Amino acid sequence: MTDAKVRSSRIAYLVGVYRDQHGKDEASSLLDELKLLVQTLGIAVVHQELVRIQEANSRYFVGSGRAEGIVAHVQQLGADLIVFDNDLTPAQQRNWEALSQLPVIDRQEIILDIFAQRAQTKEARLQVELARLEYSLPRLTRAWGHLSRQAGGVGGRGEGETQLETDRRIVRRHIDAVKADLELVRSRRATQRKQRERLPLPHAAIVGYTNAGKSSLLRRLTGAEVLVADKLFSTLDPTTRRVDLGNGQPLLLTDTVGFVRNLPHRLIESFKATLEEAARADFLVHVLDASHPRVYDFYDTTKRVLDELGADTLRAITVLNKIDRIEDPATIHALRLHFPDAAFVSVRTGAGLDDLLERFAEKLSDRSTKVELALPLDRTELLSLLHRTGRVLRLEYGERVASVVALVSPKVFARVQPFLVNQQPQAV
Repeated sequence: MTDAKVRSSRIAYLVGVYRDQHGKDEASSLLDELKLLVQTLGIAVVHQELVRIQEANSRYFVGSGRAEGIVAHVQQLGADLIVFDNDLTPAQQRNWEALSQLPVIDRQEIILDIFAQRAQTKEARLQVELARLEYSLPRLTRAWGHLSRQAGGVGGRGEGETQLETDRRIVRRHIDAVKADLELVRSRRATQRKQRERLPLPHAAIVGYTNAGKSSLLRRLTGAEVLVADKLFSTLDPTTRRVDLGNGQPLLLTDTVGFVRNLPHRLIESFKATLEEAARADFLVHVLDASHPRVYDFYDTTKRVLDELGADTLRAITVLNKIDRIEDPATIHALRLHFPDAAFVSVRTGAGLDDLLERFAEKLSDRSTKVELALPLDRTELLSLLHRTGRVLRLEYGERVASVVALVSPKVFARVQPFLVNQQPQAV
């Protein structure tokens, strides 16, 4: 499989392609990001090559002469893996491997391998497996090229062709089986979501570029034991935890998978069940690494992916994290001008987190109502509901009723409305 091939290689030569001078800076930045992705797999990078082309070459993507020059440089530096930042067609991959006699892969394959390493839950593993199978299907000839040369005369079917067709059928059946398993897991997930939605708790999703500090924020605010690591895609599986805001109102926070530029579309499709937590949230918490020189590009990348998921219209709080790493006041000033409504925080030091929690409460102000109730003593389930989903401000027991003052959501308000003492509830 792909990951075994990649892990067996220790030294990579990276290639990025651009078409004009305007795209050179972006191509260079993407190549730097590819280096981080490759290093995440434990592979050393010996060189990064930027190539300008007028138009894509059908055989090698770059011109034949440039391809031969790259291969010579690869051999000179002792690299045993060539990685393209640009997507290669299956034919281009085969041609490069024939020319270099080395494994040649692209950004998609690197990201798929990282996702395969990181997936923990059954759903995430199935999503990764589906994406990898769909990626590998048109590339099976790479594995069976040695057999295809054994084909017989004109119109004959050789051993290689037979084996290739057999493998394609096996992979297609495997894809169908994984899709069926994934639908089963998703239906169970939907049932769990419905059960969770019966509790009218507000819900926020933490989104953002990978390695911006999303998991660290969840852990700091909720005390959740979630993986926190200085690695790209350190977590793939959504983690939901509860946090109590300053006014006592509970909020569910979900950490979602991070984004990168040029995220393979098949992964966006495969991970919709994971990322749909963002689309279903009451609001988003968009976390950015304020110290990164391309923070503005990362903001645009996440916004584009959210647009694909249909979550771009949700209310969002922009969070500029890692401000403790910024020493130049002019940088902070520029960020404040560009993101005038953002919360500036440091998850590491705790700076700005109290203000952030207040902003969460403000986002939910239209969901909280202060009520005074007289609950019959035999309606203990309503009192339990108030404790679980809101904040009980005062509770006194009488002979026949319990006098309660509480903050409630609209759904809970509809259930306790018959027991209101004051028919004019107060919005908070």
